[in-house]
Amino acid sequence: MIHSFLLIGQSNMAGRGFLQDALPVDTSHIKILRNGRWQPMFRPINPDRPFSGVNLAESFAERYSATHNVDVGLVCCADGGTRLEQWQKGQVLYDNALAQAKLAMRSSVLAGVLWHQGESDCSEELYPTYRERLEQMLHSLRTDLGIEDLPIILGGLPDFLSQCTIDPHVKNYQFINQVLLQTARNSCNMAFVSANDLQCNPDKLHICSASLHEFGIRYFEAYRSLSYTPDESHSLESTTAKTAIEHL
Repeated sequence: MIHSFLLIGQSNMAGRGFLQDALPVDTSHIKILRNGRWQPMFRPINPDRPFSGVNLAESFAERYSATHNVDVGLVCCADGGTRLEQWQKGQVLYDNALAQAKLAMRSSVLAGVLWHQGESDCSEELYPTYRERLEQMLHSLRTDLGIEDLPIILGGLPDFLSQCTIDPHVKNYQFINQVLLQTARNSCNMAFVSANDLQCNPDKLHICSASLHEFGIRYFEAYRSLSYTPDESHSLESTTAKTAIEHL
């Protein structure tokens, strides 16, 4: 059965690596959820904007598939420029991600969540409450999906943000990273992924193609450190089949 992963967050999760710089990835066992069905992977996998590009989940999925000998399904729901508030329960982005994940669970085992967000919450008004809001959202997501121990990988913000002039608030990225690290350390089945030394596009805001490839491998290593085995009962297909059998 397909092992699927939900991708949520903002632009560096959506993927802004230049397509012409993309490193090769074996896509033979990677699928994308489109209209509720699994389709062969093609780039960009998360077309939230006309300039979407290489995504970190590509190398993550390649490494996961090769290690576990399964097909990997990517449920791509990231949206550039979004704040954490827009990902809270009841908001459109949250509801869409939840709905897409549940669609994926009809024909796959939901094996984890890949999260990268925080650049839009770096202002002095927002970052002091980031931890409380993040923990609330992640708890709601696990509860609504019915998988209380669902693995969640939290990606750190890159240190090149200190040089970004597009948004002066991103200089506070280290406060977000502290929250992400603490949240992962204090929570069951969560892991933090460092973005240290990753390289950027010329805008000094988005991670470049080669570094997104590296970042995806780091996400995989963080996931593997959790020693989690996906449970086929986390597939709605399995649940439906079990219910049908019980009623025979």
